[in-house]
This record gives sequence, structure tokens and C-alpha cells, in this order.
Amino acid sequence: MRDNLSCDVAVIGGGLTGLRAALDLADGGAQVVLLEAGDIAQGASGRSGGQVNPMLPVDRPDTLRAAVGTTYFDRMCDAALGSADALFALIRRLGIACDARQAGWVRADHCPRAAGIARENARLWNAHGAGFEVLEADAVEVMTGAKGYVSGVLSPKGGAVQPLALTRGLATACLRAGARIFKRSPVTRMQRDGQRWTLTSGAHHVTAAQVVVATNGYSDGLVPGLKRSVLTLHPIQIATDPLPEERLQSILPEGHTISDTRRLIMYARREATGQIVFGGIGFNLWGLGRRGYAWLMQDAPKIFPSLRGVTWRYRWGGRIALTADRVPHLHEPMPGLTVGLGYNGRGVAMSSIMGGELARRASGIPASDLTFPVTDISPYPAARLQSLGAGLGMAALRMRDRLDIAGWTGQSFTQGVQ
Repeated sequence: MRDNLSCDVAVIGGGLTGLRAALDLADGGAQVVLLEAGDIAQGASGRSGGQVNPMLPVDRPDTLRAAVGTTYFDRMCDAALGSADALFALIRRLGIACDARQAGWVRADHCPRAAGIARENARLWNAHGAGFEVLEADAVEVMTGAKGYVSGVLSPKGGAVQPLALTRGLATACLRAGARIFKRSPVTRMQRDGQRWTLTSGAHHVTAAQVVVATNGYSDGLVPGLKRSVLTLHPIQIATDPLPEERLQSILPEGHTISDTRRLIMYARREATGQIVFGGIGFNLWGLGRRGYAWLMQDAPKIFPSLRGVTWRYRWGGRIALTADRVPHLHEPMPGLTVGLGYNGRGVAMSSIMGGELARRASGIPASDLTFPVTDISPYPAARLQSLGAGLGMAALRMRDRLDIAGWTGQSFTQGVQ
């Protein structure tokens, strides 16, 4: 940024949420400036597992209703269950080349108890139009190639994208619509003067009538209390080079994605190039960097035996934000300041929904007409211990699930998208 700027709406955060908000606002005629602390797609938006799962991570409809009330239950239910369709339609409209495919998502049950819960919850959500299909063990194996699962649930509307390409493509669409994007421009201060906000980034200032904050798991102290309102976790992924057909033929042959019901979930997708992407939950402990990649390398051939002995050349990860009630949160701590975050691992689809709602609010839509309720910012329980607790919790769960983490120490770990 070379000069001080003035605009209608300033958006903080260059991930999927902020970019979708900027796009809708610019399309509506607003003057938009988007400020990103790093590079576009540097955060979780570009580093995710790429799964487009049309479902909030809320077990039962009654749990969602208890969290948001009857009015917003209907709106959020419709938005979540339609989120994959909405994202793929947006990708087609904008012509974003991101290997988008909507072949379905299989959630595999790792034990009989999980299977019973999944069947009942699928029945309950189907009463609201989810369209879930229950799969027996043999169908899960044929559809995914994964071994050891007792059953599963298919969401036909689910799918996958290449997340880095999606995020960068959305940024290109924002520029075409007239939004101005500034990367490596962290906002260090916000101040409201009368009817306008002044944002400070380095030696420069941006004044705006409205501010949208879309920092999710990368939230800092800019908005008081926001960082402590979520628990941050560290999903990680590994990927192969293109593999020969004899290794690939049984793995997700029809293009489905897969995740499972374990405490430390796994998820995987197959790329059109013949690469396999395999992911799970890692951790960042005591400043030692992102850890857990060796866990994935141990798990992948157990689930997909034909991957035994492959080289996992690429590894990356990001930060996601969990809310205490497991639903996204929309906040308005001051007039003209709107915040959206907390996708609980379902951000590829739900971040686009939230970005659209943030744009509607910044455009003057009444809060009562939004999909999400406007709530106060409140601390996540035990927020001060969240980073340490999350790291220790991931390690403890791994020990409980495997009782042995041999092979973890001594590995060479790297961070970032490679």
C-alpha cells in the first residue's frame, strides 16, 4: 500500500470468507479495500484438505436448535445443507479452475457404536432434507477402497476442490469486480471516529464506513476478545506424487471424498493428476512447529493398503477455529464492525456462506434478516490454556488410539504449502 485510502468497506483477511465478502460488496457497487497480513491463501483457506462437506459438525438437529433458536435453526440448516451446491455454483459462475468435483462425501464409521449414532443422526437430518444415504461395510470399501470400517453415510452433495486454486481464483474475481487487495498489510489498529473507521497498516491508513473482519483461526488482538473466543486446531495434510494406476485403482475410484468418525479423524481425496491427499489433526506445541505428519504416514497404508511404501513428498497445514457450540459465529461488537468466524472444520463451504452474510450486513441488511444470529463475543472455556491443551490433547488421543507413537521423533517436519 503506497498511499492512504478511503473506501466504503474495508475487509480484513484474505481467505475464503473475506474474499467472498469483498466480491459480493464490489459486485454491489461498493468501494472495497481488502487487507491481508500475509499472502492471499496463506492461511487455512489455501492449506485445507479441500473437502466440501455440506453439513455443520453438529450431531443432531436438536443440538443446533438449542444453540441458535428456532428461527435461526431453519435458516442455518438450509444454508449448511445447501452450502456445497452454493459453492460449486459460485465456482461455475466465476469460472474458477480449481479441480472442482461434486461426486459425494463418505463419512466412514470406525466402530459399531459410531455406526449406530451415525445412522440415527442421518435419519434425523434427512427429515430436514439432508439426503444422506446409509452404507454397509462392503459398500464403503467398494466406494472408497478404505479398509476396516463397519459402515458409513454418504452425502451425495459433497465434493472437493483444490483449495489454493479456489482461494486465488476468488481473489482474481474480486479484482475483476473492482475490489482493491493489499497483501502483506497487517492491520495493527482500528479506531472509530464519528461515522467512519480508521485502520492502520504500517505507515498507512484506510478509512471506511464499514469494516468486515474475517480472520478466523488467525485472529489476534485487533478485535478485543476475538482470539480467546475460539479454540484453534491444526489440521495437516500429506500428498504423494502422481501414482501408477495399479496403486490407485481401488482408492476413491468414482471421485468421492472420505473422512471418518475417529477422535483423530482422517480424511482423503484423490486428485485427477493421480495424487492422493491424506489428512488429519496435528498440533503445534511449545513453539516447536507443526507436528503429526508421521502419524498420517502410519495411518494411510493401514486404511489404503495399496499406499504401503509410497513416498509422501508434500506436507502442509493451517489453523482452524472451533467455537464452544460448534456453529459459526457472527459478531457486531461496535456499529459498522462485523465479524464472522468459527467453521469447526467445515470451512471450505461454510466460509463462503458467512462471507456472503457479512457482505449483506455491511450493505445495510437488518441483522434480523441474516442467516446467522448476531451474538456477543465470549471466551471459549479455558481459552488461556487452549494452545497447550490442544497440543497435549492431540498427543494424548493419539496415544489412546494407537498406544504407540514410535516413528514420530526424529522425522523431518516442514511447514507451509509446498
